[in-house]
Amino acid sequence: MTPTKRLGVALSALALLIAGCGSPGAPVDPAPVGSVERPQPANAAVENDVEGGGAGDTSCDPTASLPPNGAIESGSTMDEIRDRGYLSVGVDQNTFLFGFRNPTTGALEGFDIDIAREVAREIFGDPNAVQFRAITSAQRIPALQNGDVDIVVRTFSITCERLEDISFSTVYYIAGQKVLVDKHSTVKGIQDLGGKRVCAAKESTSLKNIAAADPKPVPVSVDDWSDCLVMLQQGQVEAVSTDDTILAGMAEQDPTVKIVGERFTDELYGIGVPKENEDMVRFVNAVLERVRGGAWQQSYNRWLLERLGPAGPPAPNYQ
Repeated sequence: MTPTKRLGVALSALALLIAGCGSPGAPVDPAPVGSVERPQPANAAVENDVEGGGAGDTSCDPTASLPPNGAIESGSTMDEIRDRGYLSVGVDQNTFLFGFRNPTTGALEGFDIDIAREVAREIFGDPNAVQFRAITSAQRIPALQNGDVDIVVRTFSITCERLEDISFSTVYYIAGQKVLVDKHSTVKGIQDLGGKRVCAAKESTSLKNIAAADPKPVPVSVDDWSDCLVMLQQGQVEAVSTDDTILAGMAEQDPTVKIVGERFTDELYGIGVPKENEDMVRFVNAVLERVRGGAWQQSYNRWLLERLGPAGPPAPNYQ
């Protein structure tokens, strides 16, 4: 291209730029942007139709479990686990105080983690002979049904509905659902959240209890409880509602939120076991009998005493 042609091309480009600006000297916005919504956590959704009765289903006695038997017989589920060399446990890694990853060491810690290690201690004589698998609330039952884990210890409420699909140990902790809101919120409890967005984990009893509240809130579901806290911090939901144990961990992490209202459910935590492994249910119940004698209280005092006040282990109920 000759110098004359290059000059002509440059002048044409300049003319087009000036014409696009509307007037000489006007600023140019190469990428105009309107208002931008804050990104939501992956898989967050408004649940228009939440089925099930939450923790309020009374068609059975969810506290009744099989009598304990701590023996490890040849060919039993525990014998097979011992031959493998480790206990596989489904746990949480995002719920502070119950199952969370220590940011300094990377180790999983919390009340549920301590309970899981006690089962490993009983099988192997070593509380560290355990392989943890981090799962979401929605993955708890499928992980047991598919044989991905031996047990699930993950703030797992025993319900009649769930007992149709898996088995549970005796109750090792009793929690209760409350509400978490911004510190400046005027909300006093679940009764003030009609028509408001309230967050809970997918497939949790909390989500179903929110849907059953009157006046009815708008349930918003996420994969993990930490996602609920993020949505509350960003103003995408009015509140988070779940067990007071989980909310206590959120309030500990974020001083700009507060727990309000009275408990409006009882959440009976049990250890989930595959339906066909009745020997494992009896064995776990024997472990819990021992744990109630001291290890339960030691773990509670470490993780929960300052946040939730004095408490002791619930008494077992056997079939």
